[in-house]
Amino acid sequence: MGQVFHKSTERGFANHGWLVAKHSFSFANWYDPNKIHFGALRVLNDDIVAPGMGFGKHPHDNMEIITIPLKGSLRHEDSMGFSEVIKSGEVQVMSAGKGIYHSEFNASASEEINLFQIWIFPNKQNVEPRYDQINYDWNDCKNRFLQIVSPNSDDEGTWIYQDAWIHLADISENQTISYQIKKNGNGVYFMNIDGELCVSDKTLLKRDAIGIWNEEEIQITAQSNSRVLAIEVPMIF
Repeated sequence: MGQVFHKSTERGFANHGWLVAKHSFSFANWYDPNKIHFGALRVLNDDIVAPGMGFGKHPHDNMEIITIPLKGSLRHEDSMGFSEVIKSGEVQVMSAGKGIYHSEFNASASEEINLFQIWIFPNKQNVEPRYDQINYDWNDCKNRFLQIVSPNSDDEGTWIYQDAWIHLADISENQTISYQIKKNGNGVYFMNIDGELCVSDKTLLKRDAIGIWNEEEIQITAQSNSRVLAIEVPMIF
């Protein structure tokens, strides 16, 4: 088994006033040669955006972009013609493909938004850009992993152009659940959203993370009521 442990306090940090950002992997002006990516997982940003503020129109290409609001709501507009609001309890996916422009702003004039934005390298280049948005219920994550992203358009949740899966779980104190690797050669990156977890031989506090590969099944035990994000990706990249 291989593993890498990332403490929350060791993430990249940027405070732009309207945006407070924490980076699990090298991003923008923050660079750590030991934290470039985890397999096909290139970006996991933990952003807090002030009311009414956000990112103006900017380009992307050949990247799978997944946005998960944890608190608040995000207004999205793009060059494909989509104008949507993504709220806590929803997931947005964009396959940037051969190229898109989009903007993202806090949809509230009075409350901040906290979100995860995830970038995953695709397994197909220059596809037609696509957009999708789904909702989920934390009650469906109770003491189990709920699939929200997969490679399959007819599977649970939404899908992306990569042999990758994303799950959420809400684990009660002293409960143990297991994560099964979906594809041989993949690894999984666990981000502890809240609470305290034991994964492998490590204790994860809030926003600590651990990446594990060369393992078929991983046990996760909650030391307190906890929520966890699991991102499974190919490791050869």
